[in-house]
Amino acid sequence: MATVLNSLLPPPTRWSSSSSSSSTQPAGSTRPAMSFHYPDFPAPFAITNYSASSRAISCQLQTTKGFAVLRRDAMALIFSSYIFSRVGLHDVALAQPSVGFREYIDTFDGYSFKYPQNWIQVRGSGADIFFRDPFVLDENLSVELSSPSSSRYKSVEDLGQPQEAGKKVLKQYLTEFMSTRLGVRRESNIVSTSSRVADDGRTYYQVEVNIKSYANNNELAVMPTDRVTRLEWDRRYLSVLGVENNRLYELRLQTPESVFLEEENELRQVMDSFRVNKASG
Repeated sequence: MATVLNSLLPPPTRWSSSSSSSSTQPAGSTRPAMSFHYPDFPAPFAITNYSASSRAISCQLQTTKGFAVLRRDAMALIFSSYIFSRVGLHDVALAQPSVGFREYIDTFDGYSFKYPQNWIQVRGSGADIFFRDPFVLDENLSVELSSPSSSRYKSVEDLGQPQEAGKKVLKQYLTEFMSTRLGVRRESNIVSTSSRVADDGRTYYQVEVNIKSYANNNELAVMPTDRVTRLEWDRRYLSVLGVENNRLYELRLQTPESVFLEEENELRQVMDSFRVNKASG
């Protein structure tokens, strides 16, 4: 689209006159030479003095202000029609680049996944690895691992059926989000649970939950009418669970519900890419 628009001649940025007189002239006076100035060209395009017939036609066309306005509208319509005739749906689609992915491989702990290439890594988050969207700050992913000294998982089925695993995942989220603030209320539900066997032959559980957080606008107010509850945030949490090296691995994705549908395809590709492997450490 940018190529098409750049190929069009830009509108003149200013009018200049070879005479220093005011732009308002008496009817029938001789107009000075006019120039259209385009900053992208080395020299202006100039239209010399109009001929007598040209002046007569010009005066006739501009007898009324209303007709001049209609003429400008007509020129704008012609110009916009030309642009949209040159720009098709194919060009618009090309202006929206597809999301690419990078692969993160941790051979020491034994897992890998793909993530959107524009996401950035954040250190010091407490997770084994953490990436987030630099624009949608509430959209991120992380990987959590159980302790190798205190866990003896043999397979993901040790968590029970996917529905039971979903309850444990939701409980863990709610525990992490506990708040000591007054008037905070959380609403949560399990959206879906499922099990799949990946191309590596291992079984993975997938759990999706929704959590909403509500809080009072004035938690210290004495009168209940002064404490208005409002929605703080509404998020979708997607987890992929796998077992290897006697450890439980969990890939966590977080995204606001308001952008989930827009990002769902990319997020599910990240989920499907998660693999656990033999650790080298």
